[in-house]
Amino acid sequence: MDVPNFTLDVYDPDNRAFGKVSLDELKKDAKWTILVFYPADFTFVCPTELADLAEKHEALKKLGAEVISVSTDTQFAHLAWRDSEKLLAKVKYLMGADPTGTVSRLFGVYDQNTGLALRGTFLVSPQGKLVASEVNFYNVGRDMDELVRRLEANVYVLAHPAEACPAKWTQGAKTLKPSEKMVGKVYEALQG
Repeated sequence: MDVPNFTLDVYDPDNRAFGKVSLDELKKDAKWTILVFYPADFTFVCPTELADLAEKHEALKKLGAEVISVSTDTQFAHLAWRDSEKLLAKVKYLMGADPTGTVSRLFGVYDQNTGLALRGTFLVSPQGKLVASEVNFYNVGRDMDELVRRLEANVYVLAHPAEACPAKWTQGAKTLKPSEKMVGKVYEALQG
């Protein structure tokens, strides 16, 4: 599915500056876009997730991704939260502000009853195609190791479109080359 262009106001903690980011700009730069929606600043599960994401940020950047966390808070709230919550000390990725819920609605994670975003993770290819999505409710945090693994797999299959990555695939592991010969013989293909 093609993702329509969107623009977000952002807080850039690495430069302590406000700015904007758009999908069209990221596509021009041939970047993967990773959007990590979360309910709100100054909450409880959210800083644990964003701290975990900060630990994986360099690995995701090396794979060609721009990481953007997104909530319905403003960029001003992001700055204040980043400065006050010690778990966020290593956050250097962009923090997107979606106070109107426009981008949250675009990705189907906006909760009309609360005005907050659910925990949605979306991978968008450099061509602007949605290639992976995950949505959790409010009280269960995500594991960002899986995000890195999914990006590695998607980067691999973009470069090798005739191959597929089986469950739990990691870089260097065996891939599958789907064909009529493999139907009913996946076990054998993985052994060979």
